[in-house]
Amino acid sequence: MTSTIFALTTASGRGAVAVIRVSGPDARPVLMALTGACPKPRRASVRTLKDRAGGQIDQALVLWLPAPASYTGEDSAEFHVHGGVAVVDALAQALLDYGLTPAAPGAFTRRAFENGKLDLAQAEAVADLIDAETEGQRRQALSQLSGALGQLHRQWRGDLVEILAQLEAAVDFPDEEISDEVAEESRPGLERLIQQVGTALDDARRGVAVREGYRIALIGAPNAGKSTLLNALAGREAAIVTSTPGTTRDIIEIPLIFGGYKVIMADTAGLRDTGDEIEAEGVRRAKAWAAEADLRIWVVDGAQVHGLPAPDGLRARDLCLINKADLPAGGQTGTALQEALALSLDVHRVSAHQAEDLRVLKEALSLRVIDHLGSGSPPSATRLRHSRLLQEAHDRLVSALGRMASPELAAEDVRLAARALDRITGAIGPEDVLDRVFANFCIGK
Repeated sequence: MTSTIFALTTASGRGAVAVIRVSGPDARPVLMALTGACPKPRRASVRTLKDRAGGQIDQALVLWLPAPASYTGEDSAEFHVHGGVAVVDALAQALLDYGLTPAAPGAFTRRAFENGKLDLAQAEAVADLIDAETEGQRRQALSQLSGALGQLHRQWRGDLVEILAQLEAAVDFPDEEISDEVAEESRPGLERLIQQVGTALDDARRGVAVREGYRIALIGAPNAGKSTLLNALAGREAAIVTSTPGTTRDIIEIPLIFGGYKVIMADTAGLRDTGDEIEAEGVRRAKAWAAEADLRIWVVDGAQVHGLPAPDGLRARDLCLINKADLPAGGQTGTALQEALALSLDVHRVSAHQAEDLRVLKEALSLRVIDHLGSGSPPSATRLRHSRLLQEAHDRLVSALGRMASPELAAEDVRLAARALDRITGAIGPEDVLDRVFANFCIGK
C-alpha cells in the first residue's frame, strides 16, 4: 500500500504562517485524529490541533482535499499553522506519531505524475516554475505546465501511429499488388513529421537558454577592458582589474537579467600567444566557452595604437565593442571597424566608465536577447533530456524514410521514434530517469 507522506511546503524557519501538506490513504483518519472531525471538502475551516496525548498543538486553518480532486490525485490535507519553529516541530512530531512518513524531494509531484494528474514534462515545469528567476523563465514554465509541450508530442505520436498502421498493412499483405502503394501513402506524413521535429530541434536551444541562461562571452586581447566592462554591467567588482596583461586566467561567469531573461555573461582570458602554461590553459578555455556561447562580444581597446586582427570564432551578428571611447582613438579603432564590416558584426562604441554608454549597451543587449529568446511560439524542448529524445525520434524517422522499400524495417524505426516521444512525456520511462527528474525538486513539492 502507498504510504502517507507529509512535508512542510513553506520555507523553513520563523514566519507568519507555515503550511504542512499530507497525502496518502491515511490523510483522512489522521486529519480526524488531529481535529476531532473532518471538515467539508475544499472549504477552509479553523480547528484546534491536538496530539495523541490530547495536548494542544495550535489553532490552525485546515483543508480536506479528497481524491481524485487534489494535487497528487490522492486523499490530501493541509494544515496552515502559525509559523513558529516550535509549532511546526510539534505538528511534525504528531504526524510521525500517527505513522506518517516524511516526504522526499519531489514526492508529491511524483505521485501526481503516477496518478495521471501531470505528464512528465508538466512535472518538470513545476520544478522550473519554482526555480524561475526571470519573467521569461516564468512564462516558459507556465506554458509547459499547461500541457502545451506534452500535447504537441502526443499529436506527433498520434501521427506516427497512423503511419505505423499503413506500414504494417504493407507488411501484413506482402503478396498483394497494393503493398507498395500502401507503404508509399505513409511517405507524405513521414516527411511532414521529419520537418516538424527538425524545426523543434533547431529551436530546442532557445528553450534551454530561457531556462538555463543566454550565454554571452566577452573575448578579446588582454587589457581591452573586458573585466572592467563585466564589473560595470554587473554593478559590482566581480572580476579583478589590474594594468597587468593576463590577469584574468579562468572563466568568470556572472548571472544578469536583460529584457526579462536570464543571461550568463563570462569574462574570459585575454586571447594571445603565451608561454605561460596557466595562461595558455585560460586562453583554451576562453575559446571553448565562446564557441558554445549564444553571443560573442569582441571587446576592443579603441585607444590602442597598433591594430590587432579579430579573434577566430566570431560569427555574423556577433558584437564588436570598441571600448575606451572616452580616450583618443588609436589605430585599433580603424582596424576593428574594418574587421567588423568584413565579418558582418554589429558595432558599438562605449566607455565602461560612462553611465549613458552602459545604459545604451544594456538596451542593445536586451533587444538582442528578446529577439533570440522571446520570438515565436513556446519551444518544443526546454531541457537537454527533451532535446536528446527529439534527436533520437528525428534520426529514427529519417531512417524510416530511407527504408520505405522494406516496410518492416521502416515500421520498426517509426515504432522506436514513437517510443522516444513517449519518454519525453513519461508515458514510458526507465525508473532511473524518473528518479533523476524528481530528485531535483525541493521538499514539500
